[in-house]
Amino acid sequence: MVPARLRELLEGGAYLTQGFDKCLMVMTDAYFKQVYDRINAMNLADPTARLLRRLILSNAYPVEVDKVGRILVNGNLRQFAGLESNAIVAGQGDYFEVWTPAEWEKQTAQINDTEANNQRFATLDLSSKSA
Repeated sequence: MVPARLRELLEGGAYLTQGFDKCLMVMTDAYFKQVYDRINAMNLADPTARLLRRLILSNAYPVEVDKVGRILVNGNLRQFAGLESNAIVAGQGDYFEVWTPAEWEKQTAQINDTEANNQRFATLDLSSKSA
């Protein structure tokens, strides 16, 4: 079941694929096309680029939301993510992630580790810059 606040993201179409962590990614059609174009532009001779292509594209499926807000998750992706019944949906801007409650709890523990976050994010510049 996709929360109502995220359903409007899917109105123009969407794709479901394997995430980088043990989750699934549901991308808007427009965002998926951007990712697809960037992956397609990568050097096929690069083994890392080929792995990324396989990870994202070989597991990507178009999805539709039914009348009550559900999307169908195929068996391969359900098995990868360990989804059985309950799922956590976490918005990420142009896409959202689908997690098992146990895996999301692990992510939440990492997210809430302020000491580790200070080190992890120290090199990221999130400040606004004036031109």
